[in-house]
Amino acid sequence: MLQQLKLAVSGAQILFVAFGAMVLVPLLTGLNPALALLGAGIGTLLFQITTRRKVPIFLGSSFAFIAPIIYSISEWGLPSTMFGLFAAGFMYFVFALLIRWRGLEAVHRLLPPVVIGPVIMVIGLSVAVVASGMAMGQAGGKQVMEYSHSLLLSGFTFAVTVMVAVFGSKMMKLVPILVGVAAGYIAALLLGMVDTTPIINAPWFAIPHFETPEVNWHAALFMLPVAIAPAIEHIGGIMAIGTVTGKDYAKDPGLDKTLAGDGLGVCVAGLIGGPPVTTYGEVTGAVMITKNSNPVIMTWAAVFAICMAFFGKFNAFLASIPMPVMGGIMILLFGTIASLGLKTLIDAKVDLMHPKNLVIASSVLTVGVGGMVVKFGSMAFAGVGLCALLAIFLNMVLPSEKARV
Repeated sequence: MLQQLKLAVSGAQILFVAFGAMVLVPLLTGLNPALALLGAGIGTLLFQITTRRKVPIFLGSSFAFIAPIIYSISEWGLPSTMFGLFAAGFMYFVFALLIRWRGLEAVHRLLPPVVIGPVIMVIGLSVAVVASGMAMGQAGGKQVMEYSHSLLLSGFTFAVTVMVAVFGSKMMKLVPILVGVAAGYIAALLLGMVDTTPIINAPWFAIPHFETPEVNWHAALFMLPVAIAPAIEHIGGIMAIGTVTGKDYAKDPGLDKTLAGDGLGVCVAGLIGGPPVTTYGEVTGAVMITKNSNPVIMTWAAVFAICMAFFGKFNAFLASIPMPVMGGIMILLFGTIASLGLKTLIDAKVDLMHPKNLVIASSVLTVGVGGMVVKFGSMAFAGVGLCALLAIFLNMVLPSEKARV
């Protein structure tokens, strides 16, 4: 009994570490935070069933889908977007089958660092305008909150998050977003920018509103390529946790099973109306610090996440967080994502003096940041999905340096 209590406490700690990032995605995209918690909990449990509870990871909301979700909702509406997110889960199964058939090397050939790096950079940079707008209290190009207060609040939130990320203790560095949002929220209360009435009126127990997906193949085709980056991120996440625990999860239970488990989580999240899930590096960091790699703690974290999804007052509290607070977080977050893409290129020592590499990187960045949309009749490709397809195509058709010489 005492052992289970210790595991439960460790599970609560894992959820605390993952929490800030997990609810940030729905808050930025307009989705329901309660469904993000529910999707993360169910997704993690499905992952554990698929992998026979051998891998100590937690699945939370994926940042890779933020810009695509915002675009898709504006283009096709929320129900169609949910169908697109459900369809995106099948890209994981494609990679799982490819790895089972040809091995991991086939994925590396199809998606080398020169393809993945620029695409990850686009994920961060494509929503830079949205981040800056929210920090200034703007939505849809219109000023909806007082400018000076918004800028002060977002700047304070940004500063606190940076201070924690740079100067905080090892444990604090795992939750800089959570600390930043908390500090920003308190400052907003002092500035009178928070309406607490909905929190007071909200019930303690509330069943979240589930979205009903609407079949839309345009949204599905738009979302499918988007899943390439987080699928590759998943492989890196599995390798990272294996390094921490000293076990080779690529062999047991196998990358094909871990990808399939992650894909199931993405599909379920899309069906209920939450953001897609992915492996969380924050959780890997927590495992490394606490030295507790028992997968059962992830089961407890998943159960706690599911319970919190039905906590009405808590979800009302999340909805009350002022927009500039989230804007201050986004300025740092999206830049960090772009930096990770740059790190991918640097770590792989990609030589941008080679014409092929230069063409791929520059084309993808211009198309992605520039917001290009390619339409074929009523079908449209844009954002991360378009960039991923462009990068893969150029990598396949352009000759390598050796072949060119």
